[in-house]
Amino acid sequence: MPHTFFAPDLTTPLYTLPEDESKHAVRVLRLSTGDAVELVDGRGGVYKAEVETADAKRCRLRVVQEQQVPRRTYEVHIAVAPTKNLDRMEWLVEKATEIGIDRLSFLRCARSERRELKLERLQKIAVSALKQSGQAWLPELAELTDFTAFLPTVAPETTFIAHLEDGERTPLSHIAALGHSCCILIGPEGDFTPQEIEAAFARGIRPVTLGHSRLRTETAALAAVHTVHIARELAH
Repeated sequence: MPHTFFAPDLTTPLYTLPEDESKHAVRVLRLSTGDAVELVDGRGGVYKAEVETADAKRCRLRVVQEQQVPRRTYEVHIAVAPTKNLDRMEWLVEKATEIGIDRLSFLRCARSERRELKLERLQKIAVSALKQSGQAWLPELAELTDFTAFLPTVAPETTFIAHLEDGERTPLSHIAALGHSCCILIGPEGDFTPQEIEAAFARGIRPVTLGHSRLRTETAALAAVHTVHIARELAH
């Protein structure tokens, strides 16, 4: 398999890698003139290319073939309260990108232990996972937002809340099998408060279950992504 590079600003058949990527390509991967590589722009574009100039500061590539990968017919959006341990969110971003997610939003909830979040490192992890997994669409990572401010930004008919309070809940797999796009709300390590759950219900957001196990925040978020994909595949 050829090595893959991220090229979000690719517009012409000739593309010059940034200096850090050029150094990695020439000095670490030992690429030389004529070697085959792959470029992905994160917007569905996948390009076969060849090394034209193997320079450790400005490695230039020439595109020889282009493919446009269409988006899925449904969207997977997870809105999650980030954990106190940032490593768990980094793991979530990596694995959700590998499986396939369109948007990952971060919620500041009443019981959240993490009140601030910088996206720069998470975005780099998403790019790395994109290249490793062969995905063509880079997920959008949204800034940390207060739960109450987030609720009005999503469509209630396609938004669902996974919580641990008693009450009737529909399995997420049943909903996903119907073919809808899904936005699933995942709470912090102490779960959503009763007031937050009621606020979601008041907007028409319905409760769902991911199964009988009590899952960690990041595990629940990843399970939701996987459940949507598997349910869609089984239904079609």
